[in-house]
Amino acid sequence: MKCCDVIFRLKGILEFACQLDNPNGAQSQGTISKSFQGLQYKVSSKNIVLTVCNSPVLIWPNTGFQSNVESLTKASSCGDILQYIELDDSGTKKSSKKKDKKKSGPTVVNMKLLFEVTEPAGNEAPSLIRVSTQQHCVKMPLPLDCVLSVTTDESLATVCTGLVEALNKQLADMEEVVLRYRKGSSFLVPQPFHFQLPEPAGFTTVIYPAGVPDSQLQDAREDLHKRFKLPSDRPYLRRANAFHFPDAAYKDGYLRNPHIHLNPPNIEDAKLYLVQGVYSYHHYMQDRVDDDGWGCAYRSLQTICSWFQQQGYVETAVPTHTQIQQALVDVGDKEPRFVGSRQWIGSIEVQAVLNQLLGVTSKIMFVSQGSELTTKGRELANHFLTEGTPVMIGGGVLAHTILGVAWSENTGQIRFLILDPHYTGGEDLQTITDKGWCGWKGPEFWDQNAYYNLCLPQRPKTI
Repeated sequence: MKCCDVIFRLKGILEFACQLDNPNGAQSQGTISKSFQGLQYKVSSKNIVLTVCNSPVLIWPNTGFQSNVESLTKASSCGDILQYIELDDSGTKKSSKKKDKKKSGPTVVNMKLLFEVTEPAGNEAPSLIRVSTQQHCVKMPLPLDCVLSVTTDESLATVCTGLVEALNKQLADMEEVVLRYRKGSSFLVPQPFHFQLPEPAGFTTVIYPAGVPDSQLQDAREDLHKRFKLPSDRPYLRRANAFHFPDAAYKDGYLRNPHIHLNPPNIEDAKLYLVQGVYSYHHYMQDRVDDDGWGCAYRSLQTICSWFQQQGYVETAVPTHTQIQQALVDVGDKEPRFVGSRQWIGSIEVQAVLNQLLGVTSKIMFVSQGSELTTKGRELANHFLTEGTPVMIGGGVLAHTILGVAWSENTGQIRFLILDPHYTGGEDLQTITDKGWCGWKGPEFWDQNAYYNLCLPQRPKTI
């Protein structure tokens, strides 16, 4: 997505309805298209009203731009609308602490699609038509969801025109999906998903049919990868890859990507090599499991599994401690009595579980003593550049997750971005970043005399 300050998101439900004489007949496609044309006419009419959520603002975009707020005109910049929005508890700005934390993303302006009720009809006589053939009546809600990303100096009139254009395009895309996947008078609801793709594609919306799993949409994704010139070796357009709006909470309670709120370390001439995509922070004492003192590698493994899930590689849930232990029994690595125990695991076991449960292969890097980790800058930088997966490192009795390195090719200086699974507190981002549970660490962080194994998961080649 190009540098944008504001994302306008317009949502609404339109009811699709049509009468089919013969659901399997040649004319049924034309009937369906005609119903969609009627909806496109409706969103282009003067009756459409856009309401800005948590504000008194109403906008009529198809009447040369009108608003119920006098100071908002078609010449107003879209940033002017922000002053009228009341932020709820989750959207209020917290007082800035001593650390200059990075901004988490653009502002989202949520809007709803409404229609004015038309004037009362005149006293014309109704006309009646008698239909002698049996007809199938098809009705379904269309969940419209359009986005537009802009800078704050863009005019409100341009934004509203863009949103109406997006509504029309989305209805056309929905028509295509409905026709492609329907069976007679059985229709699948078309659902919009937003994706933040590499430039020049940027912010893109794709319509998928409800109820059809990603595994059955491979052909559709292949067409889209070609259209947007995307690499053909990793997922960009599975449902799990959908853009997460910065104002929306995650329902499972885990923190995502706490490292994005950190400032980079101050090393001259160093470049950053970071985890790509989204992961959840898993640590001691979560999920009502008391694993303090023995579960750090399990938690690091869970963080890695969450990455593969949220990048769309797997649809399975993040495994529990018991499921991890059972997987090791299933591959013959442990005896049956291991299940339910409080025994540690290490990098080799993490590698085995990833392969058993996710079908993911991993490389193992051996380091005979912690002091040698400073020499692994090039290998780790290359891993984060090419694979971009979180790395589990185990040494002595401790396990950690490496999320990236800051490394200078010239001087060899290195810092490690560490996610620490030994944290036992609540999901408090401020505490986690201020107290270093997610933070940049120097080479002295490692036990200089202990040996370490690093598990470097590899991306499967798939879309």
